[in-house]
Amino acid sequence: MKGEPAMEHYDIIIIGTGAGGGTMAYALAPTGKRILILERGDYLPRERENWSTEAVFKQKRYQAHETWYYNGEPFRPEIHYWVGGNTKMFGAALFRLREADFGEIHHAGGTSPAWPLGYQHFAPYYTQAEHLYHAHGQRGIDPTEPPTDGPYPFDPLPHEPRVAELKADLERLGYAPFPLPMGIKLGEGTGEAPYLPSTFDGYPDLTESKADAHVIAIKPAVQHDNVTLRTNRMVWELKTSADGRTVTEVHARHNGETEIFRADTVIVAAGAANSAAIFLRSESDKHPNGLGNRSDLVGRNYVCHNNATFLAISKESNDSIFQKTLAITDWYGPSADWEYPMGLIQMLGKVDETLMAFEAPEPLDGMTYAEMAAHSLDFWLQSEDLPDPNNRITVTLPTDKSGGF
Repeated sequence: MKGEPAMEHYDIIIIGTGAGGGTMAYALAPTGKRILILERGDYLPRERENWSTEAVFKQKRYQAHETWYYNGEPFRPEIHYWVGGNTKMFGAALFRLREADFGEIHHAGGTSPAWPLGYQHFAPYYTQAEHLYHAHGQRGIDPTEPPTDGPYPFDPLPHEPRVAELKADLERLGYAPFPLPMGIKLGEGTGEAPYLPSTFDGYPDLTESKADAHVIAIKPAVQHDNVTLRTNRMVWELKTSADGRTVTEVHARHNGETEIFRADTVIVAAGAANSAAIFLRSESDKHPNGLGNRSDLVGRNYVCHNNATFLAISKESNDSIFQKTLAITDWYGPSADWEYPMGLIQMLGKVDETLMAFEAPEPLDGMTYAEMAAHSLDFWLQSEDLPDPNNRITVTLPTDKSGGF
């Protein structure tokens, strides 16, 4: 780096453009404040590979080229550094936490402590988010649904025939399946024809119908003259005032050089792992264990949903194009079958032959992968992860400042 890096001053700096940072930028843009948004990645290209199962899942075309470590073993994390963050790839299922989720919950593996705030404190913001992210759904069917002030902003997505048949089968068994709340732009009221792509869940959306943070929040935010977005800026550390009480500078790396930005307010919205990493890298005399980490809790108690893919091979064929429209929460809390909460079941985007071969270890009973995909009903199983101080994010700080988890 030649000479001293230039410094620019803003009213607000937002680090990250995903669900948190993007939404924050959208909300603050109309204030007239001078806002800088720093994004580690670039714009995700709109290209034919967006909808290629081979490119997305097998070649991991849009996944970060980064090495993290778990118990000393290297792995490539399923994380995506693009404008819009991980929402560029998410399935856009938009659930509110249940009212009970904010209280103390006893699980088979331990106790999840109560939040300091309750559902009622978040409810108005859930409503705003559902409107912003074009949530399609239906109230009054989900047995675990928290109280709300009104309907979803848009009607639920229609079930395809095979999914409707599954719904009827579940209802006959006494369960309460309901429309999966989905964030998707279908051109309602615009005169545009609706389009539901088959490659949606886990793929980038070439049509920009998916209600991701880039399409919904960042694109309108940067239309304001007071908002600046800079891509390919990896925020490395935050610097503080001499007393260590106020963040004064944001140091970002770009093309091998350091850029320094100043702001009255700095918002860190880089995701759970990378936000913790920024604080941990921000060591100083006043913060020898990382910024704001006198408690040694920064990066600890890392939680993530415990997820599993379940592919059920049916005797009946399933020619669904957009399958991700159904969910069931009958086992979300304690039940007659199990005294502890189990979790949520929702439909996945339709699995094709290539993805079936990627997910299944071997074909079943002489079937080909194409036959299995043509008969599969595809589910996403999700249960909660419990906070554990030993489940944590740590960083290495090599001399080249490449960093690592």
